Amino acid sequence: MRIAVAKEVFPGETRVALTPDVIKKLIGLGADVAIESGAGLTAGVTDAAYSEAGAKVAGSRADALNGADVLLTVRRPAPDALQGLKPGALVIGVMDPYGKAAEIEALAKTGVTAFAMELMPRITRAQVMDVLSSQANLAGYRAVIDAAAEYGRALPMMMTAAGTVPAARAFVMGAGVAGLQAIATARRLGAVVTATDVRPAAKEQVESLGAKFIAVEDEEFKQAETAAGYAKAMSAEYQAKQAELTASHIAKQDIVITTALIPGRPAPRLVTTAMVKSMKPGSVVIDLAVERGGNVEGAKPDEVVDVDGVKIVGYVNWAGRLAASTSALYAKNLSAFLETLFDKETKQLAVKWDDELVKATALTRDGAVIHPVAKSPDAPKPAAPSPDADTPSDTPPPQEAS
Repeated sequence: MRIAVAKEVFPGETRVALTPDVIKKLIGLGADVAIESGAGLTAGVTDAAYSEAGAKVAGSRADALNGADVLLTVRRPAPDALQGLKPGALVIGVMDPYGKAAEIEALAKTGVTAFAMELMPRITRAQVMDVLSSQANLAGYRAVIDAAAEYGRALPMMMTAAGTVPAARAFVMGAGVAGLQAIATARRLGAVVTATDVRPAAKEQVESLGAKFIAVEDEEFKQAETAAGYAKAMSAEYQAKQAELTASHIAKQDIVITTALIPGRPAPRLVTTAMVKSMKPGSVVIDLAVERGGNVEGAKPDEVVDVDGVKIVGYVNWAGRLAASTSALYAKNLSAFLETLFDKETKQLAVKWDDELVKATALTRDGAVIHPVAKSPDAPKPAAPSPDADTPSDTPPPQEAS
């Protein structure tokens, strides 16, 4: 079995699909690994490190993909970037299939078998393959670090002979994986932290991290979680009540971090311009969902917008801002899934099409689109272009470690 990794071609993508420690494991299983030269540089991995791990460093993308059985990728590749793969080769990565029927159809026509890692079911055996959690976890951490840098003041309370520096007040909106990590990080840095989420189960998780929970806890709130653990879209009436509560709370905050995202839907609008303007000059608002239209009115992709002295930060690839760490976790997610598609006796690919992991993630096969999420052109479309649903996605954690 030959596994290939090439440079990510999407603008601004810094992550890489495989890291040297994982390559050693795959080679130990009997695979050959080819890496396009320079593929890992933006994630801090040199060609020499790949060579030392046992991978072949190819001089070009064509050389890396030539005769490969599997292509591992961070973002969905364009159809013309798959030349050289074996017929029916597996392409595994984050495919962003929601509302992208034409793009997935074009991918299917190349003959590859594509798997979308973000569709991995939230079951115990798949926890190690959960790319949404691994990437959102570090995105939440990075959001706080960037917020602290933009804030320009100390986060913890400091008592000195010259006077006392008050602790910063941070409000996290959305308590999924990214949100919980943001809460924990802000607390470690000494901020006074509050948080909100529409899912009732989030209250206990927020409080366990030492933050105060803020929400309208009515009957709709008690039913605001799907059986799979995702947040439901709330009614206009509930949103209005929640907005009234949070508006008065936001006015008192120094840092607001929004992480709310429902898979396959535009990001819900949580913070209005009026709310931003109510904050003190020098305050910071971080929008982790800007790729999907944003939770914050006025947020712009890859820009820091100033609104009456309040900064709205809208980077589009938060996980990529910690590329070395996120790549290491992402590579382990991919490797764990790839092992389930591999026969250790014959050391060949052996996809079990009745496996629930395969059925949940397979998008294309034998030239056709086979997953319902990718078939309908009427599926919900994101409000802003994004080939990477995992980066800002804030979905419920399958376990505390995520």
